[in-house]
Amino acid sequence: MPWIYVAVIVVSTVASDLLQSWEMKRHGEVTGIGRLLKLLLTKAPLIGSIVFLAISFYAFLALLAVADLSFAVPATALSLVAETVLARLLLKEQVTPARWAGTGLVTLGVALLAL
Repeated sequence: MPWIYVAVIVVSTVASDLLQSWEMKRHGEVTGIGRLLKLLLTKAPLIGSIVFLAISFYAFLALLAVADLSFAVPATALSLVAETVLARLLLKEQVTPARWAGTGLVTLGVALLAL
């Protein structure tokens, strides 16, 4: 059961971060709180990002109800792995060898948790 919550957290966190990054790159820098609020309320990707972030938060709370914090936090680090891969593939970002190495170490750490 805990791994189902982890999957929901990872998918929703990655979706939230990708939508946010994509829209902010498309829109550019925002100056002023009024413009920021208008952007947040009128751009569907940012609204979707907020919804996915809320799902992630509540799934994390549900995970903490059935698993220890020492499991929950490292297991949800899988979102970093997925975000790195998708940032490279979908957003065409450059990923340094050091970041790939870190992604590999996170993957190994989560694999050890699964044992």
